[in-house]
Amino acid sequence: MDNTEKLTIGSITQTGTQPFKRLRRTRMTATLRSMVRETELSKNDFIYPLFVCPGMKVKKEVSSMPGVYQMSVDEIVRECVEVKSLDIPAVILFGIPEHKDEVGSEAYDELGIVQRAIHAIKKEVSEMFVITDVCLCEYTSHGHCGIVRGNEIVNDESIELLAKEALTHVQAGADMVAPSDMFDGRVKAIRAILDENNFHNVPIMSYAAKYASGFYGPFREAAESTPKFGDRRSHQMDPANSNEALREVQTDIEEGADIVMVKPAMPYLDIIRRVKDTFHMPTAAYNVSGEYSMVKAAGRLGWIDEQRVLMEMLTGIKRAGADVILTYFAKDAAKLL
Repeated sequence: MDNTEKLTIGSITQTGTQPFKRLRRTRMTATLRSMVRETELSKNDFIYPLFVCPGMKVKKEVSSMPGVYQMSVDEIVRECVEVKSLDIPAVILFGIPEHKDEVGSEAYDELGIVQRAIHAIKKEVSEMFVITDVCLCEYTSHGHCGIVRGNEIVNDESIELLAKEALTHVQAGADMVAPSDMFDGRVKAIRAILDENNFHNVPIMSYAAKYASGFYGPFREAAESTPKFGDRRSHQMDPANSNEALREVQTDIEEGADIVMVKPAMPYLDIIRRVKDTFHMPTAAYNVSGEYSMVKAAGRLGWIDEQRVLMEMLTGIKRAGADVILTYFAKDAAKLL
């Protein structure tokens, strides 16, 4: 038999000495595709972000985030009942205070909006795992994540207030705190104050590699946290940097972080993979507002199949190495799953 002659044996086609590989065989039916699937999304992967605001019976849709709302405490409780019924295990709370000031005092007020929401959720939906975002940007009159002195967003004074905020959240019943400010030393300060107050078992999920991203625009409408001047590039990471992310993550782990987060997710899948492969730590990724809004807008215009794209997006984030995904698509994805 010369090299141009073909020999078929069973399902293998041989041309000369080189086998003709038929990789499509395991893609031919839904059953086979399911059997060999390497990455599986689960409802247990999701954390659903919620925005809590003052008032009663308030449910105000965020114009740039269809399906996402600012909700008063009573509505947040109703939302948590639905979230739990969908088997989504956790929510993360962002607060919109009644009053803002230069030091963000409502962030660490025992009767603040998030603290009240935690109490209410735990009373009505006790099994819901409640995480709280720890930052000052929603609470300060200038919209920055910490204390401002002149033209500088100062570090050390700010982390003292963030630690106080985290403590009041845990005292109110939060199951986990998530500092998102990106100030140096804040994980250490939060771990210390929690341990001093006998909250040794409360974990910290740190926004360890949070980039100064253009994908946060819709969130800033939802959380009413747009800076009144300047930007956040002095503390959030440069999108061009990768090795720096590993240094940030390592520092947070050394200071006591139990879960490390990369934010945003889609433009930083390479960072998620590097973090997971380097540290082998529980790794979270935040599928942020801009990513959500782009899919929603294109879906509404009929340019994409929204359901297919959102599931592909979330699968890609998990495939990159994320164990946990914070996503506004959590309810949509849970219904599809």
